[in-house]
Amino acid sequence: MPTPTLPDTFRALRVIQDGETRRAEFQTLPISELPEGEVLIEVSHSSLNYKDGLAVTGAGQVLKRLPMTPGIDLAGTVLEDRSGTYTSGDAIILTGWGIGEAQDGGYATHARARAGWLVRQPTGTDAAWAMSIGTAGFTAMLSVMALEDAGVRPDQGDILVTGAAGGVGSVAIALLSAAGFTVTASTGRTEEEAYLRALGASTIIGRDEMPSLKRPLEKERWAGVVDCVGGETLAGAYASTRTHGALAVCGIAGGLELHTTVFPLILRGVSLLGIDSVTCPQPRREAAWQRLARDLPAAKLAAVTGIRGLSEVPELAPQILAGKVRGRTVIDVNG
Repeated sequence: MPTPTLPDTFRALRVIQDGETRRAEFQTLPISELPEGEVLIEVSHSSLNYKDGLAVTGAGQVLKRLPMTPGIDLAGTVLEDRSGTYTSGDAIILTGWGIGEAQDGGYATHARARAGWLVRQPTGTDAAWAMSIGTAGFTAMLSVMALEDAGVRPDQGDILVTGAAGGVGSVAIALLSAAGFTVTASTGRTEEEAYLRALGASTIIGRDEMPSLKRPLEKERWAGVVDCVGGETLAGAYASTRTHGALAVCGIAGGLELHTTVFPLILRGVSLLGIDSVTCPQPRREAAWQRLARDLPAAKLAAVTGIRGLSEVPELAPQILAGKVRGRTVIDVNG
């Protein structure tokens, strides 16, 4: 295969400091402005996540320095790899490892990264599929795997998914349903009932129906939990988890603090499982992507996914923060 001609410039959505505020603008920059990394990637797709919304709007101090390119996910093809791990033309996926936070991310036509951060796209998939999964779906897969590793089985009772209409929650429902679990979906958007049932949820409950923490132990209800919310929602779910059940904790949309007791841990043997999708070890990362390819082919994701152009991201960012974006949004970086 002939050596590809490397580009001189790339286009990116950059967040800059403008006086006392942060704002996003499109820039065309020399390729030399990309960060360090052995692998030069031609990016075709990224995705929109809650963290990206914070970065683009400046609502949260997500970006560690400015100016910076947000986008915590990307997929595309390798142009060159100085480490020799990948060949020009290899299709890769990159999520986590601080891209879009500490290093320029996926909202650009090109990126550089370390070879050890990348995962090859599973056979039979493409970049749009990978970004319909993205960090959100990858986190959901890690959550399901963690519950299974903790011994939670389909015959033990219902699995609760909180923040069910969001990106992580939506994919978690689909994955749990595919694995044979009975799923209860908790959401603040009960108008999404038909959508959640189509994903595989058997029961829909409003956010206000979630039991709040009134006592150290509540009635045993859930065999397992995928919690995308945190705060009071997590505290109530934790106190309501059955003996030897487990909670995969992966979100903070409802708050950072957890006010509870150790009683579920020591009287019921409940496990609190932290899900870290950013620095997940490579073997588990690859296993998760292979299972995602098996359990969530593109056809199954059609109802969960919309595709928008990079030019629309500044408009979409405040919408995801306001809870108005359901499921997954794939970003075509050339759009």
